[in-house]
Amino acid sequence: MANKLQHESSPYLKQHINNPVHWMPWGEKALQKAKDENKLIIVSIGYSACHWCHVMERESFENPTIAQTMNQFYVSVKVDREERPDIDQIYMIAVQLMTNAGGWPLNCICLPDGRPIYGGTYFKPHDWQNILLQIAKMWEETPELAIDYADKLVQGIKKAENLPIAEIPKQYTKADLQAIIQPWKAQFDKEDGGYDRSPKFPLPNNWLFLLRYAALSGSQEIMDHVHFTLEQMANGGIYDQVGGGFARYSVDGRWHIPHFEKMLYDNGQLISLYSEAYQQRPNKQYERIVRETIAWAEREILADNGGFYAALDADSEGVEGKFYMFNEQELDEVLGADAPLIKDYFNTTARGNWEEENSNVLFCNREADSMAIKAGYSVEEWDDYLRGIKAKLLAYRAKRVRPGLDDKQLTAWNALMLKGLVDAFRVFEEEKYLQRALEVAAFIEGYCLSGNKLLHQPADKNRHIYGFLDDYAFTIEAYIALYEATFDESWLTKANSLTDESIASFYDSDSQAFYYTANYAEELIARKSEVMDNVIPSSSSAIVRVLYRLGEILDKEDFTAIADQVFANVFPHIKKYGSAYSNWALQLLEHVYGNNEIALTGQDITVWRKELDKYYIPNKIVLGGTKSQLPLLKDKGGLDTKAYLCRNKTCSLPLNTVGELIELINSNGDMTP
Repeated sequence: MANKLQHESSPYLKQHINNPVHWMPWGEKALQKAKDENKLIIVSIGYSACHWCHVMERESFENPTIAQTMNQFYVSVKVDREERPDIDQIYMIAVQLMTNAGGWPLNCICLPDGRPIYGGTYFKPHDWQNILLQIAKMWEETPELAIDYADKLVQGIKKAENLPIAEIPKQYTKADLQAIIQPWKAQFDKEDGGYDRSPKFPLPNNWLFLLRYAALSGSQEIMDHVHFTLEQMANGGIYDQVGGGFARYSVDGRWHIPHFEKMLYDNGQLISLYSEAYQQRPNKQYERIVRETIAWAEREILADNGGFYAALDADSEGVEGKFYMFNEQELDEVLGADAPLIKDYFNTTARGNWEEENSNVLFCNREADSMAIKAGYSVEEWDDYLRGIKAKLLAYRAKRVRPGLDDKQLTAWNALMLKGLVDAFRVFEEEKYLQRALEVAAFIEGYCLSGNKLLHQPADKNRHIYGFLDDYAFTIEAYIALYEATFDESWLTKANSLTDESIASFYDSDSQAFYYTANYAEELIARKSEVMDNVIPSSSSAIVRVLYRLGEILDKEDFTAIADQVFANVFPHIKKYGSAYSNWALQLLEHVYGNNEIALTGQDITVWRKELDKYYIPNKIVLGGTKSQLPLLKDKGGLDTKAYLCRNKTCSLPLNTVGELIELINSNGDMTP
């Protein structure tokens, strides 16, 4: 019989409907049942694209003996970490405090009131059964030990990432940046790109910071390593060489073998990163990556309502990566006379290039494209030829059993994709990317707003899940990006409204910090801030970044004042571990090097914006209009198109060409043209 998950909409929860475990969804009913029966709670957290979550389900949660133990001694609760990141945050911190490690599946054993006493990630069946029996015995015989430990652990959870209020420095300096960069560089993998470790995650925000730092500081060493890393990722098996889009990470240090799940949040950010990298150093491969990744997202995870779904599973037919691999016989059959060149290009072998016999994960060598050009193809000819080859392989692959689709539509992740589409539009001047971005924005407005509050995902028959801080921060960032691409001030109005709501609902004036959950949200065992950046920038760093940006655009000193204090609280920690504070480091760059505030007025502001976007200016804000009341545009107008460069509340005289504007930006001197 189906358990209590049968009425849920989350694909991850629905995957466990027919387990013999008497799973319940998170909620008051489960917590009350535990209290009424004085049973410990198992909080088991994962997500639908998680390979090891599937493994533990097959090995343990479908095992009748283990299920009987769980049902007899525990109330078992399943949580989709992407649907309830607030719950995941609490129990992830708990497991990290207990084990110095974390990941998914995440399994916590808790008191009837939800306070954790034991936890870990993946457990082998025998180990899991033994743990369940031992802890059940301890709860029966010496419950006071569990209660005492829970008290101490919850105190640790509450203290984690709680920062003291710091004095705001009078000035941030290049020396502050150097203190972050020096230990950071020591982690670089000079042979394979990225960092000298495995597994390897794309970490787009890391490379975005390092790209901008290298451009502003003039560091050729770091610039070269950023581009080397981006090329290695683009060539590796972590990138789907046939269908586009990046997997979540590679299990090895060479970017070769991916963990095959594909996440919306990675790909949205990577579209932004590769677009900006192309702007700094035009590279046909980067353009191909952006084009193919957007095409993948539109083809495979786009919903009819204009929003994007969350993820594709790593597994198909119960085998990790089966959908994506090719043997050489298949390549021969599909490609005919083209097969020898393409097999060489994608490094396939008759025996296979990974653990599955005769199976190949397609990847390229760094010089693969230049090798083809040496064979007589022009850059354009090779690009067209490769596009045709991939179309044939894609059509063949489409006949296979597809990986599972996680059809959740998360506001924050859609906002990251929206921003990626806008960035691609500005760099590659593809109008269809802007139109798609506007459709995503319409999805957020139409399905993810309830009054003046954001939802975390569209409401369903079970519940409204109100937005978390990242839903607000990334949506505000995306709306600002839409304004800078279109000069439609309605996006600033919406961004300003959501920022006001963020301050009212998430900011705590006593601790001078932002909480991840709103002050009207369900009360958990702790209310936490999210400070450290990870594969996605932290919600605190993201909201601080948009407070500064809107503060400049709208001249709102209250926004800037809040951002100044929150940033100062975090600042002492950045140099300890730069890669875990990369979005904060991006803000430090703007403190040190300043922002170029560019105001465009007149009839041809869109033409000028397009011309301006041919130049790489990593620290800029662009505004445009003729009858605008925005502070930087007010009283500037007329039919003749002009540009103004403003820094530190001082603007230049009107500039007559984009060339004059670029010259003034590069002069880095006074504001007189």
